[in-house]
Amino acid sequence: MKKFLPLVLLLISSIFIFSCKDDNDDIVQVEVDYPTVYDINVNLVQNAPNYFGYNVEFNRALLNQDLVLVYRKNNPSQSSPVWEPLPKTYFFNEGEMDYTFNFTTADVQIDLNSEFDLTLKQDNNFRATYLNGQTFRIVLVPAVFGGKSSVDPRKLSYEEVIRLYNIDDSKIGKL
Repeated sequence: MKKFLPLVLLLISSIFIFSCKDDNDDIVQVEVDYPTVYDINVNLVQNAPNYFGYNVEFNRALLNQDLVLVYRKNNPSQSSPVWEPLPKTYFFNEGEMDYTFNFTTADVQIDLNSEFDLTLKQDNNFRATYLNGQTFRIVLVPAVFGGKSSVDPRKLSYEEVIRLYNIDDSKIGKL
């Protein structure tokens, strides 16, 4: 009888444990409250003979896991833009010139570095093509999309990123 009583108590307690119902079936939806695409039109600022740059702050801080992608409009006078992903290298007789960027949760820095003195190559055509009136498209891939794909979005074209993350790029924000 002494061995039977613990088994009965175990059976009764297990009925109560398994009969409990969890009513927490709420669906949590994370809202991304910032546009995921921004355009900036800037004149790059000279900081050294072979370095120009521009820093822009975000309207609100990003999450640490958010990814920032930057594209440069390569054909500003054409109706259908060509967005080149950064980093991008151009080759001249004098050497290489690179557009690069880096970002924090508060801002993005766009840089133009070269192996040669950019001040020596600043005719009006060069300035208009590479320094003044440059349009950059900044795409924010929020952390909530982190598990969406095993594809690295930094290796995709602008159009592929927009499609992959279902971003409405008709609603371009301004920074």
